[in-house]
Amino acid sequence: MNFVKRAGFSLWSRRGRTLITLCTFLVISVMVLAGVLIQDATAQAKNEAKRSVGAEVNLVMDLSGQNAAGGVVAPQISAATVEKLGTSKLVQKYNYSMFDRGVVKGGTELVTGGVDTKASGMGPDGTPTIGVLDTALLSDFRSGKFQLLSGAHLTAADKDKHLLLIEERLARKNGLKIGGKITLGANEGKATAEFTVAGIYRDPRPSSEPEPEYFVDPANMLYASIGGFAGLNSTKGTSLQARNAMFLLQDAGDLERFKAVAERIAGSELDGFELDANDKAIRQMTGPLDSIGSTATLAMWLIGIAGAAVLVLLVNLAVKQRRKEYGVLLAMGEKKWKLVAQQALEIVAVAALAIGLSSLFTQNLTQSASRSLLGEEAAEARHKLESWQPPAPGTTGIDQGIDPDDQPVENADPIDRIDIRLDPAALATVGAVGLGLGLLATAIPAASVVRLSPRTILTKGK
Repeated sequence: MNFVKRAGFSLWSRRGRTLITLCTFLVISVMVLAGVLIQDATAQAKNEAKRSVGAEVNLVMDLSGQNAAGGVVAPQISAATVEKLGTSKLVQKYNYSMFDRGVVKGGTELVTGGVDTKASGMGPDGTPTIGVLDTALLSDFRSGKFQLLSGAHLTAADKDKHLLLIEERLARKNGLKIGGKITLGANEGKATAEFTVAGIYRDPRPSSEPEPEYFVDPANMLYASIGGFAGLNSTKGTSLQARNAMFLLQDAGDLERFKAVAERIAGSELDGFELDANDKAIRQMTGPLDSIGSTATLAMWLIGIAGAAVLVLLVNLAVKQRRKEYGVLLAMGEKKWKLVAQQALEIVAVAALAIGLSSLFTQNLTQSASRSLLGEEAAEARHKLESWQPPAPGTTGIDQGIDPDDQPVENADPIDRIDIRLDPAALATVGAVGLGLGLLATAIPAASVVRLSPRTILTKGK
């Protein structure tokens, strides 16, 4: 009788032990397969989160840079340099801006009754005006916090025009519509320019809640075409300068490459700036994924190691109980490698059956388990985000024990569901692990038997 038939008869005649081995392999297969499926699903969800959020890199003032007097330096970078960086193949979109005080003239009235203009330092007719290359790329518009009600966003094509985006309350107070005119004066000097209203937007913050960065009534914030607004306060012949910039990369993994490109192109112009990767939204969305991914990986390793130990013990016990069988077969002239092959075949057959069974229900089981675990993690993460309170107006919040960096990112809800999909690659991984464990469990005890002679096995017995 060849060893293949003997393996089949052995499995059938020892049905109790075969069932125990099958159950052990089944537990290992299910846990390993579940771990692989969760890892694959979380990796896919993270990639989708990165694609939906994008890899945003902000060129902002380095607060550690100080001048000789101890004050914080307000650096500038030429718009031409920013545009060179923006044309890099690593960049999907880019934007840059500058801030200055604009003085409304020609009968335009600011919204009053919300914030003390003296406290803001803007004066009775002054309002913060931000010159922007593309308003649609501003974070408040991208997140949906600000809503464009009518008109169009300012774009790169409007850079040197005199266009404005104004808040609806300012428009309502002055009866302004798309195409209306507002005259702005320079922060210093007598220069003035007439700007056309290109769009009207809505800021949901009430007038009683001052804009946190400039401490002014949010209804009075103006966004202007950067070139046209910069002409009000710049000296004739000077190049357009930006105070900060934003680059949306094609791939979140290109951050280090982009930093190297920025160093090469901008050089010393980056002095006083830092490139800050805004991956906070991604971390906020994928936090629950990291938690269940770590749990699944740990469980997979623990079950795998424990299962391997149990298999070794089971096979070792089986081999010891079959020493006389092996002795008789060897005495009849059977080759030793066929005995080892028979034992390996028995284990492989059981392992293959267990892996096949695990593939039938592990996907649904893992989907249910991941939904429960991820739902709990996401709910806890949402509760933490919703319970965050901003610092009092005019304060950093540090003295109140509030870290401003913990402020949640809007429209970046923690992911609470992943799609578990069984693919051939995952099944192949489990198959390799299961069969590898089976062969390892066979090799260790079988090696001790084949080293002995038939006479030794039969005379010494167990």
